[in-house]
Amino acid sequence: MSLFSVLFALLLEQLKPLQRGTAVHAALTAWLRWAAHTFDAGQERHAWVVWLTTVVLPAVLVWLVYAGVAHYSLLLGLVWNVAVLYLTLGFRQFSHYFTDIRDALERDDEFTARNLLTEWRHLDMSELPRTELLRHVIEHSLLAAHRHVFGVFFWFVVLSALGLGPAGAVLYRTAEFASRYWGYRSETLDEPTNERLLKLSQRLFSRMDHFPARLTAFGFAVVGNFEEAINSWRRDGELWRHPNEGVILAAAAGAVGVQLGGRAAPGVTPDRSKTFTRGAGADDLAADGSTSGVPPVSGHLQSIVGLVWRSVVLWMLLLALLTLANLIG
Repeated sequence: MSLFSVLFALLLEQLKPLQRGTAVHAALTAWLRWAAHTFDAGQERHAWVVWLTTVVLPAVLVWLVYAGVAHYSLLLGLVWNVAVLYLTLGFRQFSHYFTDIRDALERDDEFTARNLLTEWRHLDMSELPRTELLRHVIEHSLLAAHRHVFGVFFWFVVLSALGLGPAGAVLYRTAEFASRYWGYRSETLDEPTNERLLKLSQRLFSRMDHFPARLTAFGFAVVGNFEEAINSWRRDGELWRHPNEGVILAAAAGAVGVQLGGRAAPGVTPDRSKTFTRGAGADDLAADGSTSGVPPVSGHLQSIVGLVWRSVVLWMLLLALLTLANLIG
């Protein structure tokens, strides 16, 4: 059922993509605000209550609905899986920004491209040179592909195999959203946030994302330049302060031969600034904090799209083989 659930959800998303600012996003934001207002009194235990309420409880509720409908009909269980995956998994939740930025750059309209990237990632891009602008687009797109597709894919398949239906997809996406939302409130909106809640949500999501991030990096290596991707992963993964992001970006950089990282701009997001005290060593790479490869050009955007789609095909084929083996067995 997992294979068909993912396949139908991806097809449905391509045929009828989600619009920007969906009601689900607004409802999740309101849910986090309500939970923090109701349960957060600034202590460690309160941070745990808020996290369990905002992240684990929705996943449990989704599983209960799945268990109820699947008990009567496997077809209804499949429909519920597809409906949940349609809201949690897919490219169209972020690809409109990527597409609009790429089109603007192809028209040499860097002003529009910078404004779109600023709107997407809430960073000041007004002073970025074109190469750095392209680097940011590539890095943000790779991480968005992981968090909206590959990470959700992993947790859905694992928990679905345990009979929990689409609970894994909801668990991963709410955990990612919570870790990002509290940082956004604290740093971009300048609103007071329980520091314990912020650190807890980021720590727990980092642990949840540890294995999926490395599977994503491995997939990029398999469908790209394998040797360079693995070498870049091992050599440059620690250029980024957050290891899960580092392995993905370093492997992708090696897979397509593009230079990522660098001192010229802030990190991937305001709370993910680069660190250059570890990683490449005492060679030229350490001097500018970048991976090897050529500086980004517009053509690399299409290379990244191809890399991501080939990875999707790879993991879908592996899931199909596992499904077939299970049926035969």
